[in-house]
Amino acid sequence: MKNAYQETMFLLNKYNITANKSLGQNFLINDSVINDTINSADISREDLIIEIGPGLGTLTNELLEKAGKVIVIELDNRMINILNERFCLYKNFEIIHEDVLKVDLKKLIKENKENNNLKNAKVVANLPYYITTPIIMKLLEEKLDIETITVMVQKEVAKRLTAKPSEKLTGAITYSVQYYCEAIEKVEVPKESFIPAPEVESEVIQLILRKESPVKVNDEDKLFKLIKSSFMQRRKTFLNGVSNSGLVSKDKLKNTLKELQIDENIRGENLTLEQFAKISDMI
Repeated sequence: MKNAYQETMFLLNKYNITANKSLGQNFLINDSVINDTINSADISREDLIIEIGPGLGTLTNELLEKAGKVIVIELDNRMINILNERFCLYKNFEIIHEDVLKVDLKKLIKENKENNNLKNAKVVANLPYYITTPIIMKLLEEKLDIETITVMVQKEVAKRLTAKPSEKLTGAITYSVQYYCEAIEKVEVPKESFIPAPEVESEVIQLILRKESPVKVNDEDKLFKLIKSSFMQRRKTFLNGVSNSGLVSKDKLKNTLKELQIDENIRGENLTLEQFAKISDMI
């Protein structure tokens, strides 16, 4: 039985291909990381798994042995041929040749859960690093019927996604993640775990989707605009950054902060999600 490194080299040589840098391809060859990722996802035969950017199928191979059904979404033509050849005999395998940002995931999940009598839907993936944030925000904002998202991302992104308010790497996406789910760091992945080795370390994180958000807010869109505008000019205070964005006048925002007993010199990253929600409702 080949290990992940041997399997990867065999496939690269057989199909005479190399990683596509423009698609952010780095092939995972660390068996321990593969096993830890699969175990973290806690997969059963009652699960529908969506895998984004499967590449050569290193994770796919393990997912098919555990899940009720695995749907892979792949953009690279070369990988489509390899995946079809590798897994054509699996009855629980389906491939979609498309950019995941264009796929109607809500419809895909609903139909597959119903048609295959599956209980849960989960996302498991080694995400392309150049498009990590748009993919994660799509998965969260579309309020899909999924339980968990277990993904490998660049380590710095992992720290940002799992950060808490006031931490160094706290960013606008930190609050979005906190609103929609609970984020947990799972597995640290050294760069030598890939071919070719990327320039950065990686990490597997898991996002556990909330049944309801931890704060109630009148207008979600306004809340996220407020959060985003507070990080557009990170060196400025929350008051100056948001008022400069044109979202609300400086006087109105100053009065709102005063009423909520929040220091007008506070920076965005020092506010809690609850405080953002209260400010959003008042403006």
